Amino acid sequence: MSTSDDDADTLRPVTELGYEEARDELIEVVATLERGGLDLDASLALWERGEALAGRCEEHLEGARARIEAVISDSDGDEDLDEFDDDDPDDDNPDDD
Repeated sequence: MSTSDDDADTLRPVTELGYEEARDELIEVVATLERGGLDLDASLALWERGEALAGRCEEHLEGARARIEAVISDSDGDEDLDEFDDDDPDDDNPDDD
C-alpha cells in the first residue's frame, strides 16, 4: 500500500467497501504504520484512512448482528431454536440416574 497523493485519489471510498475488503485494507494500513518511515502528513492520512476502515468494519458487523438478532427474535426462528433448548443439562447424562 503506497501513500502518495496519486494513490489517495485512486482509493475507493470506504463506504463502497465490503467487510472483507475493508478488513484487508485495514490490516495493510496497520502494517504500514508499524513499519514506520513515513513522514508526518502521510502517517496522519494513513491513520485517518485506518479509522474510517475500522468504522466501516464496525458498520458491517453491526448490520450482521442486527440480522442475526432479527432471525432469532422471529417467531419462526424461535420454533427452530426450541429444539436446542435444554432446561436441564443433566437429562442427557445417563450416569446421573
